[in-house]
Amino acid sequence: MGELGVDKLILIFVVVLLLFGARRLPEVGASLGKGIRELKRGLTDASAPTSDADASQPAEPRRLESSASAPPDAQRGDPKRLPNGGHA
Repeated sequence: MGELGVDKLILIFVVVLLLFGARRLPEVGASLGKGIRELKRGLTDASAPTSDADASQPAEPRRLESSASAPPDAQRGDPKRLPNGGHA
């Protein structure tokens, strides 16, 4: 594969310049820098030790809402009445 010399770096830069254009190149560089920073931040957060209190208690599962919060018509099972005698 070889080393990444100056001539290969220039070739890569020219190809990137042709692909993205001169106007978009600063935007691409900025978004690449933000991505690298977020990756580093995520890696340091993931490797940080968690407290014992957080690790000993499992997360509580989410509960579904009961039918008590449903509208009264839905609880009785009555059909909904349309205005105008049911004609659309």
